[in-house]
Amino acid sequence: MTTPFFQADAFVTEEPFSGNPAGVCVLPGPKDEAWMQALAREINQAETAFLYPEGDGYRLRWFTPTLEVPLCGHATLASAHVLWSEGFLEKGKEARFFTKSGLLKATQKGGVIELDFPAKPAAPCEKPQGLEESLGTPIVGLGHNGTQYLAELSSASAVRAVKPDFKKMETCLDERLHGVIITAASDDPAYDFVSRFFAPLAGVTEDPVTGSAHCALGPFWKDKLGKGRFLAYQASARGGILGVRCEGDRVHLGGQARTVVRGQLA
Repeated sequence: MTTPFFQADAFVTEEPFSGNPAGVCVLPGPKDEAWMQALAREINQAETAFLYPEGDGYRLRWFTPTLEVPLCGHATLASAHVLWSEGFLEKGKEARFFTKSGLLKATQKGGVIELDFPAKPAAPCEKPQGLEESLGTPIVGLGHNGTQYLAELSSASAVRAVKPDFKKMETCLDERLHGVIITAASDDPAYDFVSRFFAPLAGVTEDPVTGSAHCALGPFWKDKLGKGRFLAYQASARGGILGVRCEGDRVHLGGQARTVVRGQLA
C-alpha cells in the first residue's frame, strides 16, 4: 500500500512560493512516533503533518525536524487543503482534527480556509537575560503563554530589521518554551499588525508564517486595539497573510493554501 505525500504552501499571498511550506502525510492508520520524527527530519520543513482517519475526523500530529509540537496552524491549514483538494474529504464538509491541543476544526469560506483554534494569550513576564540582546533592539513589552514569548517592538520597521543572534536566543528557551514572537502595529494601512517568529531549538530559525503564534497575537492586539478582527502580515522573507478573529477563548485563523508537490512515499 502506498502512502500519499504532499507539500503545500499555507497562508499564501498573491505571489508564488509565498506563505509557509508544510509536508502533509496521509496515513491509513497510526504510525510509530520515531518513524514520524525521522520522516519529518528527512522532509526538513518547519512542520510535517501526519494524519489518519479516526471517528468522524482525522487524528493529526505535527513534527519539526527535531521535535513534536502541540499546535501548528500552517500545517493544519495545509492538511485541510489537501483533504479537500485531493478528494479525501468532500468539499464543503467540515474538517475535524483530533490533536494534542484538543479538537480543531477547519471550514471552507469561499476561497479561504478558516481554522478554529484555542486562544493562547500571553501573560506579562520579566525579560529573561539575553533575550533583548538576541534581538538587537529594545523590547517595549513582553509576555509568554508557556510555549512562546511575545515581544512587542517599537515599530513595524523595527520588526523587519531584526537579525537575531540565535545562539543567545537559545539560552532563553527550552523544549517547552521554544518560540519567540516579535510584533508591532503595521505601518501599512492594509494590515493591523505585523510579526515574525523564531524557534531555533525546534530546528526552525525563522518560521515563514506561524498560525499558532496568532493564537497569542490575536488576544494581544484585541486588548491593545479594542477590536476582535484583524488582517495580519507575517514579515518573513516569504511573507504571509492571515485573517484573525477572536471569539471568547477561540481564535479563528483564515488563509489560503496551494499544493506544490504531489507524490507517494517510496
